[in-house]
Parts: sequence; C-alpha cells; structure tokens
Amino acid sequence: MGRFTHIAAAAALAIAVSCGGVAAAQELEPVTAGTAPDSAISAETTADESAVAMDAAEEMGAEEVNVLAGMGTKADAAMGQPLGGMDIQPQVTSLGERANNFNTLLLIIMTVVTIFVFALLIWAIIRFRRKANPVPSKTTHNVAIEILWTVVPVLILVGIAVPSFGLLNDQYDPPEADVTVKAIGHQWYWEYEYPDEGGFSFDAIMLSNEEAAAANEPKLLATDNRVVVPVGATVKVLVTSVDVLHSWAIPAFWIKMDAVPGKINETWFNAEKTGVFYGQCSELCGTKHGFMPIAVEVVEQAQYDQWVAARQADAGIDPADLIEADAPAVATADAADVAVDTVAANAGGEMSDLVEASTASPDGTVIEQSAADSGVATTE
Repeated sequence: MGRFTHIAAAAALAIAVSCGGVAAAQELEPVTAGTAPDSAISAETTADESAVAMDAAEEMGAEEVNVLAGMGTKADAAMGQPLGGMDIQPQVTSLGERANNFNTLLLIIMTVVTIFVFALLIWAIIRFRRKANPVPSKTTHNVAIEILWTVVPVLILVGIAVPSFGLLNDQYDPPEADVTVKAIGHQWYWEYEYPDEGGFSFDAIMLSNEEAAAANEPKLLATDNRVVVPVGATVKVLVTSVDVLHSWAIPAFWIKMDAVPGKINETWFNAEKTGVFYGQCSELCGTKHGFMPIAVEVVEQAQYDQWVAARQADAGIDPADLIEADAPAVATADAADVAVDTVAANAGGEMSDLVEASTASPDGTVIEQSAADSGVATTE
C-alpha cells in the first residue's frame, strides 16, 4: 500500500511541475499583433507551416492594402534589416553615411597603430636581446624619442576629435522638422503619435511568426502597424516611456535614443531612399525586451499624404479644423508683431522730442533751463 502511495504522490508532483513549466513559458511569450499587449501567442511555426503561409500570401497578391497599417511597401532583404554578416547595415541617411565613413577611418587608424606598436615591440625584443647585447645599455632617456611619443599620439587624437565633434553636433542639433513623430515605449510594444497631423496615435505590436511569414517580412522585426514618413523629409522623433527604460533604435538611420519615463529625448533622421527599415528596443526592459520591434516605412510624399488622410479619418480628425486652429495663432502672432512695431515707433518719437527739446533750448544749457523752470537762481 505504501509503495502505491509513493507512486501516486510522485505522479501528482510531476503533473504539478509540468503545469508550472507551461505557465512560466506562457508568461515569457512575446506580445504579438491581434492580442492584448500582455497576452501569450502560439508557439513558433514549423518550416512546412511557414512555407504554406508564404504560398498563401503569394496567391493573395491582389488583396487590398490596409492603408492604416502602412502603404504596403515590400521589405528588401538587402536593406533595412540584419544582413547576417559583420558589416554595418547600408545607411540611407547622409548622417549615417558620414558616421559609417568615420567608423571605417577609425578602424584604419587603429589597425595602423596596432601594427606599428607590435612591429616596434618585436624589433626591440630581437634587437636588444641578451645574446646580441651582453653589456646592457645604460641610456636613461632620449629627448627626441620622448617628444615624438608624446606629440604623435596627441596629433592622432586631435585628428580624430575634429570630425567626431562635428558629427556629434549634427546628430544632436537637428534642422527644422518637416514631420514630428512621438515614440512612447511600453512593456513591451511601441505607441506612436503624430502631433502635427492632429495628434492621432496607434500601437505597433510585433507580428507572430506565421503573420510575418505570410507578409514576407522578417520574424521578430515586423509589426502590425508601421511608422510611415515621407522620403527626403526631416523627421523629428520625440522619444519617451511610460514605465521603464527603453531605447528607440534604427541601425539603417544611425539612430539610437533612450526612452526615459517622465522625460522627452529628441533625435532625427532624413531618409534618402524609400523602403521598410527595421529596428528594436535596445535597452534591457524586462522579460519580453527582445519582442518590441520597430518598423519604419519610407514612402513618397503623395503616399504619405494618403496615409495621413486615412489615419485622420479613422481618428475622426477633420483637416479643416486643423487649418482653422492654426489661423488664430498666426493672426495673434501677426498682431503681436504689429503691436511691438507700434510701441517701438511711439517710443522712438517720444525720445526724439526729448532730444530736440534738450538740444534746442533758447536760454542756455539744459541745467540752466531746468533751474529757471523751477525758480532757482543760478550763479555765473
């Protein structure tokens, strides 16, 4: 009887452990499109299931594009996503090109310095070994060499610093923005707002592996809603968070900006090519940190206008109301400018009268005239 009791207890314990493991695994599953942000998703599809999904997507090629989610630009495996090598992703902004070239320059400088130092070390080991120099040198210093090994590194660092400071200044001193996007980090997804377009907002949730395969997009990087911006426009990105630290990063734009709760950080980019560009949260933010991707779709201006119109209509925003709301602000600014000009003109006229009265006094100096007006006698 005791043996069967132990067997039953062991079986019950095994069932409890397996159930607990399933629950723990469900807690760590990523947030995906079509579900609440903290809900679980199904397990990864097999290779056969992914192939079937992709075939189905190809058969549905004529399917209408959901404009709210994006303009349907196809992802390019050679641009805007990891290439699987050691190289930096191809840059599509002028700032990214400069930074990439500067990175290459630094690698060349580091290589040259490293080769020179190792060659000098090997030469010193061979040249001044005990066998070749039974009587060691008693030299204590060499002024020329000491000047060289001090001045040359300083010149190298100054040569690196000059382009570095210019690059940093351009990164954090953005030009006037054409489009403003606010990126708000949540555990574990991104929320976006377009304040200049009426303030409409939306969430961007990661697609499941099945959905990504059906859309022919990279898994763990595709989202249900894309950030849409026009090509050639300066886009200002305001980055913040509502819970913990996150980081909004797009490698192809050379952007990485931390999202700090209670603080708004600013970055910018100007994409010179159309396409879809992916990124991820780059600050450890919890168990699903690896499952809050970023997808930016760069389109032509006409497509961007179409997408904005669809978003505004979905949010119940009338573009005419935005124009009317801007008109009073412009009128107020113009009125303020006129008022300032009027005050300045009046002040200038009053000052001129005072100057003329003081310089054209018929009875002598200003002091004498003032004394005469007050009835006080002056002495010669």
